[in-house]
Amino acid sequence: MLIPTPILKVIGLETTFSTNRSTTKAVDKISFEVYPGETVAIVGESGSGKSVTALSVMRLINTPPGRIVGGKAIFQSEKFGEVDLLSLQEKQMQQIRGNKISMIFQEPMSSLNPVYTCGKQVAEALLLHTDISKKEAKERTIQLFEKAKLPRPEKIFDAYPHEISGGQKQRVMIAMAMACEPSILIADEPTTALDVTVQARMLQLIDELRVKENTAVLFITHDLSVVAEIADRILVMYKGQLVEQGKVMDIFTNPQHPYTKGLLACRPKLSAKPRSILPTVTDFMLEDADGNIIERKKEVYTPSLADVINEYLDTSTDIKHQQENKQKPPLLQVENLKVYFPIKKGFFGHTTDYVKAVDGVSFTVMPGETIGLVGESGCGKTTLGRALLRLVEPTEGSISFNGLDIADLTSEELRKSRRDFQMIFQDPYASLNPMHTIGDAIMEPMRVHKLYNNDKERKAKSMELLEKVGLLPEHFQRYPHEFSGGQQQRICIARTLALQPKCIICDESVSALDVSVQAQVLNLLNKLKHEFQITYIFITHDLSVAKYLSDRIMVMNNGQIVESGTPEQIYRNPKQEYTRALISAIPKGELEDIIKAQEKREGMRAGILGQNLH
Repeated sequence: MLIPTPILKVIGLETTFSTNRSTTKAVDKISFEVYPGETVAIVGESGSGKSVTALSVMRLINTPPGRIVGGKAIFQSEKFGEVDLLSLQEKQMQQIRGNKISMIFQEPMSSLNPVYTCGKQVAEALLLHTDISKKEAKERTIQLFEKAKLPRPEKIFDAYPHEISGGQKQRVMIAMAMACEPSILIADEPTTALDVTVQARMLQLIDELRVKENTAVLFITHDLSVVAEIADRILVMYKGQLVEQGKVMDIFTNPQHPYTKGLLACRPKLSAKPRSILPTVTDFMLEDADGNIIERKKEVYTPSLADVINEYLDTSTDIKHQQENKQKPPLLQVENLKVYFPIKKGFFGHTTDYVKAVDGVSFTVMPGETIGLVGESGCGKTTLGRALLRLVEPTEGSISFNGLDIADLTSEELRKSRRDFQMIFQDPYASLNPMHTIGDAIMEPMRVHKLYNNDKERKAKSMELLEKVGLLPEHFQRYPHEFSGGQQQRICIARTLALQPKCIICDESVSALDVSVQAQVLNLLNKLKHEFQITYIFITHDLSVAKYLSDRIMVMNNGQIVESGTPEQIYRNPKQEYTRALISAIPKGELEDIIKAQEKREGMRAGILGQNLH
């Protein structure tokens, strides 16, 4: 039987990053193969080395501090023959990069040049690598935009990146990557932080292009459920090493490495019990002093009488609190809230129309309740959250919080009321002052609201809060850049808790985190809710997270709340077509769905590989 030839064969790839103090192996002698027409997913958390692997193959590692110190990347091409990408001259590599091997980067806004139109940037790639004219390049670009299912391709050709949505920018990047009909497409986290519906469309588009063009796809992600139905094989990376690889069904049904088991277990599933403790990677493995991985064996756990009593008391306390809260007036009452942004045109800047970001929204939130506010980007959910705190001024309507009409408060009264009404923002690093230590960041709101008698008492409280969110007292003197994204979000939670608020708005606070870090933060939020009886308004585009965390879900679209109910009501019997579309787009990761998708892919792959046998 003839065996297909791999289009890319990576052998012993090793990439390091050096500072004055140390050298880190970002990629540690890994080897793998990619065949024509197949999708190989590289999965791992931030810092695992998956993106550095792709950048090394593309020869895009900045030297210094990065350096490719060993290995080969053998690429097969009709035009260039068999070449080692790591040993080519830069001029030769430029003929391959963007032509035969293309890459879709994680953040499209930073990948597109803001001073050039979208069409010009795609046409530039065609003019650089082909012999066509400018007119032909424009026609070909518009065809690519149509293939990428962009609305009004001619208009987007002349549009600048800031004039189109995030999902549209990502489609432009896909069109650019596919412009020269590459043999290999590298997609580096192309759907991270995208809405579930946009994510589903992106995955479908990449897969359609793979089938039509017989393109090999190297798909990089931190979320196994995203690639369950679109990948053929999975490579799992941890701290620069390839710890496990195999077919999708083998990885999902019989994972061998504890790290893989942890990644599979971390993400909240639609079938998960609400607010149950999510497993994390550390539940499956530990590292000794030498960095060796030790698997944690599952032990048969028999709860003691004390555990049974404590669980009963905790449940009874929660039920008691819920009953008490039902007797209380609403903590937050919103009536006919509107937030309109004027569209101004003409020489004198006359208002010609309005963007109705929030359009007549009304709802109540009871004490101790968790409300999930879900919807796609642009639906108005973040604007609504900011309007509740008057970070954005409402155009019309009333907001009553804890008996106070927030819309009528003076600046001083509003500042005082914000002690009880806080917000955790989406980007933790942007929320922290890089010039202030973590201790100062947590103590600052206590100083503003004159809590405690002096800084000594505030420092003691800050130390207590750091431990409460799973950090160490010695972190008090460190700066934000010294922490990971998950740790930064914990710091922001500690700062928010410093004022002992009654209600916290969480604006996409876990959307861009690794699944294991996301699980840690969600566990922490649940623990704090139980301990302090906090009311949450949880803004998210991830409906799995919303179902797991919420007592009630509100679905938002075009500035309005189109549906509301308990998680079970929303998921089992959605009334709106919009809600049904959101739910159907969620990557479920269920075995039955994976089996069907893999059977379909096996049939297509057999046909593709049959064309490439030698």
